[in-house]
Amino acid sequence: MEIISVINYKGGVGKTTLTANLAAELAFRGKKVLMIDLDPQASLTFSFISPEEWKDNIAPAKTIKSWFQPIGSRSKKKDEEEVKFEDLIIEPESTSEIVRENDGMLKLLSSHLDLINVDLELATQLGGANMTQVKESFLKVHTRLIDGINQLNEEDYDYIFIDCPPNFNIVTKNAIVASDYILIPAKPDYLSTMGIDYLKKSLNKLVKEYNEYCEADGEVNDEEKISPKILGVLFTMVQLYGGQPISASRPFIAQTKKIGMPVFESMIRENKTLFSSAPIDGYPVVLQGGQNNVITEIEEATTEFEKKIRENEE
Repeated sequence: MEIISVINYKGGVGKTTLTANLAAELAFRGKKVLMIDLDPQASLTFSFISPEEWKDNIAPAKTIKSWFQPIGSRSKKKDEEEVKFEDLIIEPESTSEIVRENDGMLKLLSSHLDLINVDLELATQLGGANMTQVKESFLKVHTRLIDGINQLNEEDYDYIFIDCPPNFNIVTKNAIVASDYILIPAKPDYLSTMGIDYLKKSLNKLVKEYNEYCEADGEVNDEEKISPKILGVLFTMVQLYGGQPISASRPFIAQTKKIGMPVFESMIRENKTLFSSAPIDGYPVVLQGGQNNVITEIEEATTEFEKKIRENEE
């Protein structure tokens, strides 16, 4: 089971679209895939589920909010059981029949619009009167997501994709702590690429800080330490001319490579009409059938993604 966080500090770079299409294509290829939506905007959730269905059947008790919400703030009866992670996972009807034709599986743990408030509540749990308490609270808060994922059977999923919000808050840090790999979608422009180096530094800082807390009491357990690898930057919403990125985009692609970031050879072109209509239909572009350049590029990116995973495992 490989866990991948999809993240970029800049919003509007096709992060959710990439997550949905990679996950869907892998499921169509026969893989068992879980998507976790950590973005309070819930765009990934609404790419598969209508807002009406979410409001009526999912929002009350079957979103990631129910898992993250601090135990002390949960209103429950004394004899009520603790929330089980797997009970929050649903299988979108819009895609289930398509992916199951090839023995694949695509499931979703939905986000909640109030997730930003949960992050603030988690922040209040940090700190302590001494170093031991500080360590315990830090690890408890930052391992909430991986604690849930660890409740799942590894055989149940080949891939878990975590769609992160465009920031580095506690919920995002939970995703990083849980992850084996980091995938960074980006548009080849100034604003979308300027934060990639800063994101890399933030990742390294979190890994260093987290691993230091693991050693704080002098008992070093290497299994508790984290070491997520940056799988690469995948350029999305690319404007092409003659099959190549337009000249205005090329310097930003080159600059990303220059700072030592791995960059996918595959890239996905901009097609606002096709991508914007996909959430209305309830399933990603790559599952809509037919042949067009966008679908081909998503398929190529998925193949390269799997190749990079294999290479990192060797």
